[in-house]
Amino acid sequence: MKKLIYTLLIIIALTNNLFAAGSSSDSDSTPKASDYTKAKNLINSAKKYEKKGKIDKAQERYAKAQKLLLKSNDEKPLQADTLNYLGFTTRKLGDFEGGEKFYLQGLEIEPNHNGINEYLGELYVVTNRIDMAKERLEVLKTCNCEEFDELKEIIEGTKKSKY
Repeated sequence: MKKLIYTLLIIIALTNNLFAAGSSSDSDSTPKASDYTKAKNLINSAKKYEKKGKIDKAQERYAKAQKLLLKSNDEKPLQADTLNYLGFTTRKLGDFEGGEKFYLQGLEIEPNHNGINEYLGELYVVTNRIDMAKERLEVLKTCNCEEFDELKEIIEGTKKSKY
């Protein structure tokens, strides 16, 4: 009888430890979103505000996203996707020259990056360098992607770029 009780106590103790390990409510056990992921979410939010005409709110989110992307770029440098969004947020905040530098860095890493080619093309349209925008469009012509269609519409003037 003592062995049975002793065995049951051990089983209960082990079972409690297993359940406790699996159901920890510590915030440390929850995976945290990366700065890059947080920045992407802010950018998506900013785009929605921009569509609604709430430019100040959009600009706030672009600025926050840019800070997170700079931090992410410091931690993991030379990621084409990060440089794409750094170029995008920098351009959206009105710094076309800085945005262009980020885009060009990204293209050095990944020359056929759809997002960079589209956004850099948009930047070229806004800064009246249509021939350079057409070069970006040429890179995208075989991608069969929305980036090609959107840049083409902007170059042709059928769609306005917000900058």
